[in-house]
Amino acid sequence: MHLNDSPMIPSLPAADLSRAVQWYEEKLGLKPVMDLEFAGQLYRTGGVHWIIYETPSAGTGKHTLGGFVVPSIEEAMAELRAKGVVFEEYAMGDQGPTTQNGISRGENGGAVAWFADSEGNILSINELPPGMSLA
Repeated sequence: MHLNDSPMIPSLPAADLSRAVQWYEEKLGLKPVMDLEFAGQLYRTGGVHWIIYETPSAGTGKHTLGGFVVPSIEEAMAELRAKGVVFEEYAMGDQGPTTQNGISRGENGGAVAWFADSEGNILSINELPPGMSLA
């Protein structure tokens, strides 16, 4: 078995799966592609499959659980803010990011903004530095 050739499916926890499914549809415009019954809801974005599943430990991690790569962070934030998504502000100095208007910019031209979903999970949107590609 070679894990290099095996897809990894990220999982996001939800204390209330119905609430999470509704939030992801209303705020991010995402709908599940498959109901996995007790295992949760399967989503597909950007060619990647991921799961939202129900667990009482949802929202206990205060780190970024996943991020979406977008072509323009400002445009993506404007669209999400119009749907009620609130972006985090950080001023962590040497211990982490500092944001201005919700955006932390890297010296290389990349940018990231964080927000919490309905379950308290921290997600991000990311604009890659000029010339960088995930392909």
